[in-house]
This record gives sequence, C-alpha cells and structure tokens, in this order.
Amino acid sequence: MMTLISEDITSSAKIIHGDCLEAMSLIPDNSIDLIITDPPYNLGKFMKGRGTNMGKMRNNHFAYSGWDDLDFENWCMQMDVFLKECHRILKKKGNLLIFMSIIKVETIINIANQYKLYYKTVGIWHKTNPLPRNMNLQFVNSTEAWLHFVNDATTGTFNNRGKVVHDFVESATINNSERKFGKHPTQKPLQVMCHFIDLLSNEDDVVLDPFMGSGSAGVGCKLLKRKFVGIELSEEYYNIAKNRIIAGK
Repeated sequence: MMTLISEDITSSAKIIHGDCLEAMSLIPDNSIDLIITDPPYNLGKFMKGRGTNMGKMRNNHFAYSGWDDLDFENWCMQMDVFLKECHRILKKKGNLLIFMSIIKVETIINIANQYKLYYKTVGIWHKTNPLPRNMNLQFVNSTEAWLHFVNDATTGTFNNRGKVVHDFVESATINNSERKFGKHPTQKPLQVMCHFIDLLSNEDDVVLDPFMGSGSAGVGCKLLKRKFVGIELSEEYYNIAKNRIIAGK
C-alpha cells in the first residue's frame, strides 16, 4: 500500500497522489456533489488479442500501458468497491458521470444498481477527428460511451437552462494547448469535461475525479468556479495534472 500524498494546489483544488480506492475511503460520507471520471476500461488484453496494428502505434497507447489489463473478474471486483464508495461519498441527489467502453456498459449498470445509484442514461462522445486506424478494413472507431447516475434519487442537478440537451456530445480530440504539460493516452478534451461539469453541478459544488489522469476535470472546475478533488496513482500524470490545474489550461 503506497503512502497517500495530498496537496492543496489552489484555494479550491486539492489533489491526492495514490490509490483511488484508498483515498476515497478517507472522504467523508455525503460530501461530494458530482463525481466525473474516466476509469480504466479493462480493454488492454482484449485489444492485444485482436488482429490490429497496435504494436506500430504510439508507445503510450492504453493497450500497452499496464494499467488496463486486469482479468475481467478482478476488474469487476474493483469497480464494485469503487461504485460502493461513490454511493457513500456522494450527497443524496449527487450526480455520477462515468466514461466507459460501450461493451462494459451493462456491467457498470448492474454493479451501480446494487448501491442506490439510479441509472439515468448512457450517451456517446463523438470524436470529429478520430485516428483513421484500419479505415480500409472496418468502421473507424470515433465514439466512447458515458453513463449518468443519480445517487439515492431519480433526479439531481441538471442545468439545461430550458434547452434540450441530447445524449451525445461532439468535439475534436485533444488540441496542442491541452498537451502543453504532457500527454496522457486517454485524455478527455476540456470542452467535453466542461460540458458535463456545467450541466451536472453548480458553482462552489465539490467535484471529484478519482481517476484524474492529466487533470482535465480539475481545469474545468477552475474555469467554472467549482471546488475540485482529484486522485491519481501515476506520479507522471499527477504532476501533469498539478501543473495544468494551477495554470488553468
């Protein structure tokens, strides 16, 4: 068990270097308004077992990262503990937004339902400029799924401001300015994170990202005047996130 390191890096942002389940266990009950996160999809072994050209791709592709290749049963056990903790630390009517591979959606819903996390919808993030891998052999993978739950209630904060909000969000992938402090293989665009943070929380709410990665959620919270708590196991990504959040970009 690694030692947790906690830092208040701005007046409204606290980040923790360490295991997310250990760190979450120290967060008080009913203290978080929104959890938005992009956990490992557990696709490493699946991707490496397919007839693709992954070996020729960038070195930091998630399939070769080492943090995305648990056995399915072990991954389910970890997600069970994770979602149980989400229920405990979220306020009643608090929102939970999880990015996830579409082939794991049913598994996440089944686990979440055990812990009074009310399933609202599954939606899609459509990437307008996906890597055209194997474009002459198959459909290009240009989407990722996300799931929305409300804790111990059927409705939570939803700031649609009287407008229709569809169950998909569309954007380009990461631009160069968001890579200024370093790269992460599954980094989500700031535009996408701000869309959900604005919709599912209010100013001064406490937002948690237990799989902080490069800190996009933390930057979004700074821009939108939310309080942020982020957790990251990798020292490299922790430092990237720290620098991005302080800089606000």
